[in-house]
Amino acid sequence: MAKWGSKISTVAFLVAISILLPAQAPTPEQVTDQETELGQAVYDQLKNKVEIIESSPLYDRLKPVVDAISRVYDHPFKFFLVHESQPNAFATPGGNVYVVDSLLFFVKNTEQLAGTLCHEVSHTIHRDAMNRIKKEQKIEALEVGTTILLGPTVAKAIAIKIIGDLNSLAYSREIESRADVSGSDICAQAGYNPWGLVWLFKEFQDADAKQIPQLLSDHPANGTRMQTLEQHFRDNPAVFSKFNPDPKSATAFTVPKDAPVVFLRP
Repeated sequence: MAKWGSKISTVAFLVAISILLPAQAPTPEQVTDQETELGQAVYDQLKNKVEIIESSPLYDRLKPVVDAISRVYDHPFKFFLVHESQPNAFATPGGNVYVVDSLLFFVKNTEQLAGTLCHEVSHTIHRDAMNRIKKEQKIEALEVGTTILLGPTVAKAIAIKIIGDLNSLAYSREIESRADVSGSDICAQAGYNPWGLVWLFKEFQDADAKQIPQLLSDHPANGTRMQTLEQHFRDNPAVFSKFNPDPKSATAFTVPKDAPVVFLRP
């Protein structure tokens, strides 16, 4: 019994330390067992809902962008197309990023798509979804440690409880701005113009709220976020001065309107 109790205490201590650490620069961290289990539970849920697209020509248009972004960090990113009504993208624990197929029809250029995806990758790097889950579910360090030791059953139960919120997490303004800034750095390293996300925000700054897609309407203070990004660009001319702020310089992004899709079945 002493040995078992020691294992729980050690894991709980390590988890508690990870919770207390301040936010760092976007350096990938090792994916924990719990993140893997939660990420798998989300994947299974989407698969059971028959939302994951297994194959489609849409992947051919998405692949060059996500490949370039994935090469920036040595992290187990995986990008999946899913079918939902609103254009969106969302990241889950463990490195999976889900891109709603309608987002590919919604963006006007490659830079807007890359900016959106780099923003979500930044959430993954900072483990924002994991931290949000822990906060919302008020999981104490000991409970988290026990979840890891007990295996997938408890972890899956926790994931199922929050599955409905994972694709519409409303992060704080500070977290969203951090993801914007880190995402712009990722875009620059991947070779994509970081102004794409600014162009996307500007396009909907004065739009009717009912017309704004979920990926923007759930995110607060777009005007402030544009200012933060533009200030970040000015503060780092060595990185960003080579990128053209004029949206007319963008690379048009188009996808076949009637692209066939095959869904992944349970």
